[in-house]
Amino acid sequence: MMIRRMGEKVGTTQLVIFGASGDLTKRKLIPALVRLEAEGQLHDQVVVIGVSRSVKSDQEFCEHLAGAIPEEFRGAFESLSKRIHYLSADVKIPSDVEKLGAALDAMPGGESAGRLYYLSLKPELFGSTLTILGEAGMLRMADQHSDVWRRVVVEKPFGHDQESARALNTCMHRYLREQQIYRIDHYLGKETVQNILGFRFHNTIFEPLWNSHHIELVQITVAEDLGVEKGRAGFYDESGAMRDVVQNHMLQLLALVAMEAPATLDGDDIRNQKVEVLRALHIPDRADIAEQSVRARYTTGKIGDSNVIGYLEEEGVPENSQTETYVALRAEINNWRWNSVPFLLRHGKRLGSKFTEIKVQFRMPPVQLFNRPDGLSASEFRKQLRDGNLCQLRPNVLTISIQPSEALSLSFGVKRPGASMDMTPAKLSFNYEDVFKCGSAPAYQRLLLDALNGDPTLFLRSDEIDASWCFSDEFIKVWAADDAPPICEYAAGSWGPKEADALFEGCEGGWSRG
Repeated sequence: MMIRRMGEKVGTTQLVIFGASGDLTKRKLIPALVRLEAEGQLHDQVVVIGVSRSVKSDQEFCEHLAGAIPEEFRGAFESLSKRIHYLSADVKIPSDVEKLGAALDAMPGGESAGRLYYLSLKPELFGSTLTILGEAGMLRMADQHSDVWRRVVVEKPFGHDQESARALNTCMHRYLREQQIYRIDHYLGKETVQNILGFRFHNTIFEPLWNSHHIELVQITVAEDLGVEKGRAGFYDESGAMRDVVQNHMLQLLALVAMEAPATLDGDDIRNQKVEVLRALHIPDRADIAEQSVRARYTTGKIGDSNVIGYLEEEGVPENSQTETYVALRAEINNWRWNSVPFLLRHGKRLGSKFTEIKVQFRMPPVQLFNRPDGLSASEFRKQLRDGNLCQLRPNVLTISIQPSEALSLSFGVKRPGASMDMTPAKLSFNYEDVFKCGSAPAYQRLLLDALNGDPTLFLRSDEIDASWCFSDEFIKVWAADDAPPICEYAAGSWGPKEADALFEGCEGGWSRG
């Protein structure tokens, strides 16, 4: 990971975290800042201000945060804690926000400080909070002073559908320019996700093959073994697997795999190419959706040695819920590079294990010379291959592992020792930890530093959000209709419903198990 130290010429920066009493601040944001502090990447004039409704002193706030800091970073936390403050305010009350503005002006840097507002809030509060901040003048940029900037980081989900996302964008653009808005997707902060660009566009041995002539299919999996976390069932039942993971994380992975080379590594050049892919996604009609997607929910089952309950038995889930915990779909990209190549996306909770990976499956050679079964004539071998009665394992599959390990592997065929010409699978592998002798930094570490530095490359632009919802909404609308296809079921601990296997029609292979 390339970490840039904040520019020395930058004055005081105020990082204002709304919803600071929440889990995200304690588990992700502050630990990321502490690691930056430990590595000398955080400017010593960065001041952190937590904002929440509860009343706390600075010391009480730091004591609350300390429990999530690993022992090896205690010294860095002690250093950063001298610049951590807490202010009590309710973002729904304009007078509270006005008092907050006055308090920020009285803190180090005052009105002349650069300010990064981080909205670690419930999604329904995004629009109202930005409106109150905007009306109070707290988002206004001082154009004549380049060091006096205002930026806003917005957590996902960004909208509930395309209409609500557009409404939120309209609200934001009323008070902010697009370059001030940082819509975060933590997947883009993962080292292996960023490496997709480097791997593709630095290694010319792959790029000439990266098209429909040589690639049979691309499979993207985000598998979880956990169910609905305690206290989150209400939110999840309003969201479901499509909104929670597919519309954002998975479509971003698809865009990075499928995009054309950017002119430069400038943020807008990269995002321009991602948008082109998302806009080229085939928007399915009702018949397409019935044939090219499967939704399901988990029932009782076993994870490891533990028996687990089904989704409908989870606390807070309505007994008549139709929310999906599993989605598998076959996406198509209508452009010259990818025409006819299926992108098979799968995400589910309570699956056999937890992993995230991308598999690029290359086509078979045009003539099969090897591995003919004993006793089968050449003509019969050819006939069975053509008819699909004889399955040949694809020798060349590139696997990009994102979690739990961050790695790359390429499979290929080699001759088995002996007199016969039989080919057997072999593999070349690369693992970040093995090569660089250290684990990758947490995603929020990179993303927070980029937001402080004003680098938007790994954040989402409004047209990316719009294109993603345009595609996802069609599935959601069909599934919500009274005459929707019935939701499938799968046992917890399994690999999902058998109906999803049909999405491989016309291609060899099956769903990965990590």
